[in-house]
Amino acid sequence: MTFIYQKKWQIFFLVATSIFMSTLDSSIVNVALPYMMKDLQTHVSTIQWVVLIYLVTVSALLLTFGRLSDIKGRRPVYVMGFAVFTAGSLLCGMAGDAFFLIFSRTIQGLGAAMLMACSPALVVDAFPFRERGKALGMIGAVVAAGLTIGPVAGGFILEYLSWRYIFYINIPIGFTAAIGGMMILKDIRSAAGSGEPMDIKGSFLLILILSCFILFMTQWSKWGAFSLLSISCACTALLAGIGFAQNEYRTPYPLFDMALLRIRLFLFPVMGAALLFASLFVIVFLMPFYLTYPCGFPASKTGFIMIVPFLFLLVISPISGILYNKFGSRRLCFTGMTVLMLSLVSLLTVQPSQGILSLLWRIGLAGIGTALFVSPNNTVIMSSIPHDRRGIASGAVATARNIGMVTGVALAGLIFSASFSSLTHGAGLENYTPDLEPFFLSSFRRALMTGVILSIAGIFVTLVRGRESK
Repeated sequence: MTFIYQKKWQIFFLVATSIFMSTLDSSIVNVALPYMMKDLQTHVSTIQWVVLIYLVTVSALLLTFGRLSDIKGRRPVYVMGFAVFTAGSLLCGMAGDAFFLIFSRTIQGLGAAMLMACSPALVVDAFPFRERGKALGMIGAVVAAGLTIGPVAGGFILEYLSWRYIFYINIPIGFTAAIGGMMILKDIRSAAGSGEPMDIKGSFLLILILSCFILFMTQWSKWGAFSLLSISCACTALLAGIGFAQNEYRTPYPLFDMALLRIRLFLFPVMGAALLFASLFVIVFLMPFYLTYPCGFPASKTGFIMIVPFLFLLVISPISGILYNKFGSRRLCFTGMTVLMLSLVSLLTVQPSQGILSLLWRIGLAGIGTALFVSPNNTVIMSSIPHDRRGIASGAVATARNIGMVTGVALAGLIFSASFSSLTHGAGLENYTPDLEPFFLSSFRRALMTGVILSIAGIFVTLVRGRESK
């Protein structure tokens, strides 16, 4: 184990590269969607799948690749992840129509799932226990840096170059990182696998569960909650979930070791992570609409305001990782979830006439709360799991995060749309006028209450996890 500790910073920078690349790419793509839609001559309902298919692919495959990294080793899965992500980026840049772009984003999501599934496990493997909090805190800062730089870099690229270059910039980075991964992870025992058989049936059922669940959560407002498509997705996810649980209990080498659910410091922190990101993404989803319509801010000003939470994440994540080593996860995660709840509660009273500073401190609280929570939470999860199950744990953490994001966006969107449509007798945001501001603010606050309720549930889950042993 001493040998891998000698290479800990090389492994850290390798992991940081993959995380920065994937988060940067994600935030840039969101900025570029209008330009893609215009260039490829398609519609909003089609171009939204550029984001959605990536999210579905990553979420559905995280646990599969996490388990595969336990079986085959971190090195082959991680290096292949860089290769597949880079190939997907090349195909995205070459896309001649929207459907080929969506297909290429699926490939990119496949590579991203490989990288995300291995990243926390590689960091935990590489650092001794007393340094894990600091290392994962620094990884949190890398995530924040990617999310912060993305919109700025995207704006520069879109102003001077084609949207295709937001994908092309991944190619030299991904190629270099793949070569670096082959060299850095060579001869590292913890990067080798257990050689156990793969649970193919469990993997298929899990893909079915998560794909149907995400489609249901993101599309039910469009399809209708009781439409044939919505009911089919919900029933398929439920039946696949029952089959998955039965399969995991029976198979000798499960995709997800159900025994992990008996580990208190795995189960409750994973649930807490899902609730935190669901609460956070209520804000992330709603705020651009608030800034654009009642506030009347241009896109550039809205983009800079939305960077604020991630700036706090960038600064505070390393600090919270260091504090974990002194205080443990429970107090820090409780404080973080409480601060996020206070951010949501404070936004219930915000008014467009109050000025920008009154808005900045409110959304800044969301970044502070998230930063205090994420690094200690990830550290306690990864430290409570046996070494040969850390790939599963990595996948579970990332899956919980994605499910939380989807749930927060879906619930906020559904409640806001239903409320606004009801209050305005069917008027949509595309017909927004200043006269509709009271109806917008009422719907905005109702949707924010969803985040408040989710964060209160997160506080409860954080408290019942108990303390970790020293």
